[in-house]
Amino acid sequence: MGKLMIVLIIGLIGLFACGKQAPTTTLDEMVDTSAMLKYSGEFISGPYGKVSGTAQVFLHNNMFEVKLSNFLTTNGPALHVFISKEAMPINFIDLGGLKSTNGNQVYSVKDMPDFASYKFISIHCVDYNHLFGSAELFK
Repeated sequence: MGKLMIVLIIGLIGLFACGKQAPTTTLDEMVDTSAMLKYSGEFISGPYGKVSGTAQVFLHNNMFEVKLSNFLTTNGPALHVFISKEAMPINFIDLGGLKSTNGNQVYSVKDMPDFASYKFISIHCVDYNHLFGSAELFK
């Protein structure tokens, strides 16, 4: 009985230790007014969440920035923003944890991805490999 209790306790700790949910504070971040819009796309919901808004990729000082505009998503654990070659990210660049479930937010891109190949911005739960939504990028 003692081993079973330890397994249950470890399981419960694991359940509650999974990534925390994103903040729900409405953000209003902006890109620099001199930045050039290069790509954009509208979010569609995935199988595990509802996502709406626009994903935009701007070029500013030879660096890319991703802006989520009028963004709204259902919350979940460990939601991240990915630039990906597929809607369900397999080949991706992780831009980090989602800053908020709603509003306008900007993410710096450390690399210079080829957006001819990286055509999606995805909102993805890294703990459970669940796609909440994605936006296909167009010029």
